[in-house]
Amino acid sequence: MKCPYCSTLDTKVIDSRINQTSDITRRRRECPRCEGRFTTYERVEEVMPVVIKKDGRREPYARNKVWDGIQKACQKRSVPTQKIDELVNSIEKRIQSFGLKEVPSRTIGEMVMLELHRLDKVAYVRFSSVYREFRDVEEFVAELKGPPMPHDDSQSLAFPFASGPDSNTVASPTSTNTSQTQ
Repeated sequence: MKCPYCSTLDTKVIDSRINQTSDITRRRRECPRCEGRFTTYERVEEVMPVVIKKDGRREPYARNKVWDGIQKACQKRSVPTQKIDELVNSIEKRIQSFGLKEVPSRTIGEMVMLELHRLDKVAYVRFSSVYREFRDVEEFVAELKGPPMPHDDSQSLAFPFASGPDSNTVASPTSTNTSQTQ
């Protein structure tokens, strides 16, 4: 690791600690040349799939966008930052478990709504009101009366872009060909 003070490439680790969730390692380092001390953080680089936006554009997954959306929904609520971090980590792990190179933004949004519904109902309502883009009050009221998604299972997270030869076949995260009407 390069010393930030004198740019020497050979520094030594004097202390290592793992955070509570065991996904980040904090290392205290010292430069033998200038005796400067500094801290580095190591985290496994996880490859996230590309996100397919509503308009068909594709962009890299951005953790901060998901985190910011959840944080805004939880604003002035008694939801600790640690819970938001755990929620985002849970969603990312689930996205990675699909093993896909591309995931629709709709799928990520539905995962967030489902988790927020479990965590804080007001945050769920705030997020869904922005995410669903309601056209009128009736649509909003209907959303409040029903569950966060039509089905709380993997079928509700189907991936329409992974269609098979039959136009009524949609791939889902748990099975490769599940018949479903689009």
